[in-house]
Amino acid sequence: MTEKTNTTEEIVKNHYSVGDLATNILAGLREDGKDLDNITTNDLAVVDEFHIGGHAATQYLLSKMQFSQTDHVLDVGSGIGGAARTIATSAGCTVTGIDLTPEYVETAETLSHLTGLDKQVSFKVASALELPFDDGVFDAAVTLHVAMNIKDRDALYSEILRVLKPGARLGIYDVMKKGDEALDYPVPWAENDQSSFLASPEQMHTYLENAGFDNIDTDDRSEFAMDYFKRRIAAASGKRSALGPHLVMGASAPQKFKNMQINMEKGRIAPVLMIAHRSSD
Repeated sequence: MTEKTNTTEEIVKNHYSVGDLATNILAGLREDGKDLDNITTNDLAVVDEFHIGGHAATQYLLSKMQFSQTDHVLDVGSGIGGAARTIATSAGCTVTGIDLTPEYVETAETLSHLTGLDKQVSFKVASALELPFDDGVFDAAVTLHVAMNIKDRDALYSEILRVLKPGARLGIYDVMKKGDEALDYPVPWAENDQSSFLASPEQMHTYLENAGFDNIDTDDRSEFAMDYFKRRIAAASGKRSALGPHLVMGASAPQKFKNMQINMEKGRIAPVLMIAHRSSD
């Protein structure tokens, strides 16, 4: 990686590192009256799937990907493991996640052990631009709200394609740009434009095709997202649960959600789902 890439990755790691995350989540579970000996993925859903739409968005992705029990799925930018655990429990498959932030990986491992899924999901600290896997080992890959922090999309999608088997699928759910108007910051993935690198759906098609993907389906999820943010902001005005995105995003979480809503309302961004396939050749 170049020095510039390393600098950006340090910014990203610092942005997502909050300190004592696993401890705070366990404390939140106790405060909400949960039995730590009987924790389910549903108990964690309000905190561990913090992409737009949370658990419902992951389930929608699952409906499009159609995983089988024998699949080994790669989750690129797995965060604290929420999507990986949902995929594993819903499809019965094995999931390996990688994330740049050590604290996220440690928390993902803790929560997976707590839910009894640590034999089905695993996590590694790694860069999405240098995946620590051999060629052609995964049946599918997903990446949820990750590429917004990655400028070198050519390297990202070429590297994902490298570790996929021929004919494998890639599911992408990311915030994408619509036009060139500047965003209101902070947003959940960045405090400012120094580590924010959005691409348009049209640009994404080019990146994916250049990497070797084809049969690309695109699904704009703006309407779903606007309803999600209205409900999220309304919920924030009432009594707050001990668990929630604030544990991951800190005190600025409400402002980040509000800015996301504003940016979408002004037509600057949209959450988009893309399903692409590695050629069978």
